[in-house]
Amino acid sequence: MKIGDFDLNVKTFIIAELSANHGQNLSTAIETIKAAKRAGANAIKFQTYTPDTLTIDCDNKYFTTVLKGSIWEGRTLYDLYKEAFTPWEWHKELFRIAHEEGLICFSTPFDKTSVDFLEQLNPPAYKIASFEIQDIPLVKYIASKGRPIIISTGIAELEDIELAVNTCRESGNNNIILLKCTSSYPAPIDEANLATIPDLKKKFGVSVGLSDHTLGIVAPLVAVTLGARVIEKHFILDKSIGGPDASFSLDENAFTEMVKAIRQAEHSIGIVTYDLTDKVKASRKFSRSLFVVKDIIKGEPFTAENIRSIRPGYGLHPNYYYDVLGQKAKNALKRGTPLKLKDLE
Repeated sequence: MKIGDFDLNVKTFIIAELSANHGQNLSTAIETIKAAKRAGANAIKFQTYTPDTLTIDCDNKYFTTVLKGSIWEGRTLYDLYKEAFTPWEWHKELFRIAHEEGLICFSTPFDKTSVDFLEQLNPPAYKIASFEIQDIPLVKYIASKGRPIIISTGIAELEDIELAVNTCRESGNNNIILLKCTSSYPAPIDEANLATIPDLKKKFGVSVGLSDHTLGIVAPLVAVTLGARVIEKHFILDKSIGGPDASFSLDENAFTEMVKAIRQAEHSIGIVTYDLTDKVKASRKFSRSLFVVKDIIKGEPFTAENIRSIRPGYGLHPNYYYDVLGQKAKNALKRGTPLKLKDLE
């Protein structure tokens, strides 16, 4: 599958998630895009909503306790989204800057109006957030646009994922990527359950990846070794900016280290092969083989005392050891001589 001109079969697609990490400052958002490029991201992703497209301005008990135990507990939904949203009037400029920087640029729409708005910017893909996976009318509308669709599964049970995937396919869109996600902020590393990644691929026959909210870069690296073709991580120019997502976002230095480590991990995975490189073949001479370890006269039997399997590997394969024992030497052999078949009578 391709997103824009990026082929997921070639290497891992690394997304820097801007989210709320602009502090409602356009210049900060622009500089964050440029920093993401420097850090090695392949894409920058936004979130397209307003407080009113997500919820209502209400402070009763249903709208006040935001993710109990999280860093946002006690805030109203409306207040949180008012702080976090990316102004729509920025989008055209942010897309332009991203394209100038050579980054793939797309967004997460949260309702039909945001999809219609983003369509004007011709995004190469759409993302469905974890908390929207159950909004089947929205999933269907996004899928109908025919663009690759990336779906986070953070709050989804298996039947939720099945319904979302089937909705996409019934809409004629099979360009689906499922992201393992843990919707805790930050997410405990022992709740990442990254073993789900290959299972998602097997169950649904789609590309898979990780939308990561854990601290650090361990989870993305493990995910890549388990077959993740997409890694999404929140990115911030400087943690001093603060904001709802700052605590579990990576700054430029940390994101750069993650990208480097992922690329090294990709190289280390390589391909399934039992062929040896030239360097390894050269090293085989240091493996074990049969050597004469005590002077032997002509006609003397080979015994456990006068031959042994030792390094280096210039003599007979150790597999011959029991076949050689008891046979007689064709000629006298000095200690330190590699044993050959020609040395046997």
